[in-house]
Amino acid sequence: MLFTDVIRKKRDGSELSDDEIQLFVDGLADNSLPAEQVSALAMAIYLNSMSFDEASKLTLAMAASGTVLDWSKEGLDGPVIDKHSTGGVGDKVSFMLAPIAAACGCYVPMISGRGLGHTGGTTDKVESIPGYNATPDFEGFRKTVKDAGCAIIGQTTDLAPADRRLYSIRDVTGTIGSVPLITASILSKKIAAGLQGLVMDVKVGSGAFMETSQRAQKLARSIISTAAKAGLKTHALITDMNEVLGTTVGNALEIEEAVLYLRNEQRDARLDEVTLSLCAEMLVVVGIETDRAKAREKCDDAVTSGRAAEVFGRMVSAMGGPGDFVENYGKHLVNAPVVRPIRASGYVAAMDTRAIGNAIIELGGGRHTVGESLDLAVGFSHVVSIGTHLDGETPLAIVHAASDEDADAAEQNLLAACEFGDSAPEDRPVIGEILTG
Repeated sequence: MLFTDVIRKKRDGSELSDDEIQLFVDGLADNSLPAEQVSALAMAIYLNSMSFDEASKLTLAMAASGTVLDWSKEGLDGPVIDKHSTGGVGDKVSFMLAPIAAACGCYVPMISGRGLGHTGGTTDKVESIPGYNATPDFEGFRKTVKDAGCAIIGQTTDLAPADRRLYSIRDVTGTIGSVPLITASILSKKIAAGLQGLVMDVKVGSGAFMETSQRAQKLARSIISTAAKAGLKTHALITDMNEVLGTTVGNALEIEEAVLYLRNEQRDARLDEVTLSLCAEMLVVVGIETDRAKAREKCDDAVTSGRAAEVFGRMVSAMGGPGDFVENYGKHLVNAPVVRPIRASGYVAAMDTRAIGNAIIELGGGRHTVGESLDLAVGFSHVVSIGTHLDGETPLAIVHAASDEDADAAEQNLLAACEFGDSAPEDRPVIGEILTG
């Protein structure tokens, strides 16, 4: 079977057979397919989509392309569950959610990705913690999950290797927003992680891959249905991504905000709402709680009591990071040499959040090409929310850059990405629908 025939078949809108899908996955996993052919098929899928059966077969084949974890022999005294976000700007939820859920009795083996397009990557962010090994062997990963209750790692070469390669190629070929490819990418990793439950954070808005509610719902239903076929119980929350989530964008800056949240010192309202809602849904999915309000109270108590911060500290230390990171994060995180405010006047009326994500790439905090190294210190902090009135005193944000020239460009990019008006816009809920099947 020639792979060019597979490309032509999907290019012309036909459905791929089981053997053709397996050929694609095998070629991804063993690197026998050249990037040009992978890119061509990815674009054909992006343009012509896939049927539900095709997407399901692709997902399961990618999950089976490497090691599939089994937690049943670990003697865990709680359920194994994870959360996954479809990608946003300033989305550092994982760093609070994993230790909160662990503090509530869950075990969270979180296998995350790097930056994808304009969105930041959880793996890139966690690597801004000095010494943190985001690609441990499975023995170390298992031990940390068992002892600390959670571990946040990047995708290893053994786990869903077919997805690992396809993910990096999609990032730089304009094929990110395909519903079947997103579904297969997310679920192949989660199925391979041996989960008992999954909660999806499906973003919608200007900073999301799904810019309309209809597309977000389509993706959520695709993931829930495909996961069910693999026996993985999944719920999905549709959440707003029409502005930066929290007050920071950039790798080390987002880690700092996450630590301040876990220390119960700074909890941005929208970030808090998303984090606690997702955490509560995790407890509902695995049956620790049946009432969402009670589940939310339990999650909030994990933060205010300090238990979640303790879990995060244990995880960081177990993964090779500083033992005092939660207490002394400031001495460990990198700092940019140029830090200055960006000012504007009027009410912040709207944000082109995708453009803000792209501004981080231009600063060096995201990738233009596969494998490009990042400047983990750069980004924006103190980003105000939509509806804030700027009077010349409070800045729109503070830019962190490697040079004055980079800071100038970032300032212009941020100002161009924001709209200002004479009156505050209407409030917009951050949590939309909750889909359960």
